[in-house]
Amino acid sequence: MPRAIISPSVLASDFGILTAECKRMIKGGAEWLHMDVMDGHFVDNITMGAPILSCVSKGVPGIFMDCHMMVAEPEKWVDDIADAGGALYCFHLEATNAPIPLIDAIHNRNMRAGVAIAPDTPSTAITDEIANAADVLLVMTVYPGRGGQKFLERCVPKVAELRSRFPNKDIEVDGGVGPKTIDVCANAGSNVIVAGSAIFGAENPEQVIATLKSTVEAVQARLAN
Repeated sequence: MPRAIISPSVLASDFGILTAECKRMIKGGAEWLHMDVMDGHFVDNITMGAPILSCVSKGVPGIFMDCHMMVAEPEKWVDDIADAGGALYCFHLEATNAPIPLIDAIHNRNMRAGVAIAPDTPSTAITDEIANAADVLLVMTVYPGRGGQKFLERCVPKVAELRSRFPNKDIEVDGGVGPKTIDVCANAGSNVIVAGSAIFGAENPEQVIATLKSTVEAVQARLAN
């Protein structure tokens, strides 16, 4: 199974000091930063776009921006996000009719390609062809568009189903994940953990990051034996 990675969701950060918040997370042990890009069309909310990501990329050299594209027509933004320094471009399967050409376009801009599914989309919608082309599979455990929602445990079996089919793939969970819900995610087979409020709202975010990562690693070690 691929290694444990913690990706704090900057949606829960103080946007007024976004670059400093990203530096704080990296100093605290985060490898990726989860950047929620929302366009007001695919979801109701509007957050950030390529200009903000570009500022963060310049202000935090070497940052791995895990760009979660909650946008309509995700094909339109590949070049802009790549130019802004995006490292992973994760689009929603619900937002496109041509996932394979989109994955190819993402790879052509030297980004990793991710495919996300919302709570009401079955994991079987991610076909073997799509999953094998992509680098990351993202299972939403809340409805896309807003931070701070309650974790939907009914989505967890989708993680297990994907892990059974793709034992070596990065499988990410996003939404309501924290110390109280990490066990079920790790046991289902997720190795990339997105957490927002649980990290940014903590008195000791370094400890939360360490706890999440060690929980995933402990499950992986147990399954390996």
